[in-house]
Amino acid sequence: MRTIGLLGGTFNPIHLGHLRMAQELAETLNLNEVRFIPSANPPHKPAPDISAEHRAAMVQLAIAHNPLFTFDNRELRRTGASYTIDTLQSIRNELGADVSLVLFMGSDAFTKFHTWHRWQEIINLCHIALVQRPLASKEPLPKILDTFLHNHYSENTQDLHETSAGFVTMQAITPLEISSTAIRNALQNKRSARYLTPQCVLDYIEQHQLNY
Repeated sequence: MRTIGLLGGTFNPIHLGHLRMAQELAETLNLNEVRFIPSANPPHKPAPDISAEHRAAMVQLAIAHNPLFTFDNRELRRTGASYTIDTLQSIRNELGADVSLVLFMGSDAFTKFHTWHRWQEIINLCHIALVQRPLASKEPLPKILDTFLHNHYSENTQDLHETSAGFVTMQAITPLEISSTAIRNALQNKRSARYLTPQCVLDYIEQHQLNY
């Protein structure tokens, strides 16, 4: 079964932590492809100061030379809040039921998963690969998510290839303590963000005089 990883986010801007995580998960989980899906109107964050079009352009530059990585602009084409359930349903409608989808999710985001729009339906459309973020807090899981994890957890990554949805797995990756916030802070304070994000992204920020 074809298996596709899905990495969504504001990517404000995209950085090496995003790219390295996607590369390692693609290899560890034996994925055919990883789709980068910029969020136009993130429901759980304030609207970014940088437009969706600029953030998307930086993603495209950053992933351009990796044959495993593809760009998906469906959330940019949609009006209203960028709900994950809508994105997954759209991908399912496009690709059908015989493709495995693996949604990448930071462990910090998972502690709030039960607040997501129609969150209990998401596992019917995809698998979830939980990734421990280096800067994540050790906040305990709410009981409802602890039960959810118990009901869907698998350490057998082959499950992700034999079924199209329904499992949650945990994956360790190289911990890179890089964040978009740190990059924005560096740029705001006239410090270098070199080696935190690809040079093509920094060049784009400078070329378009993005107000970070």
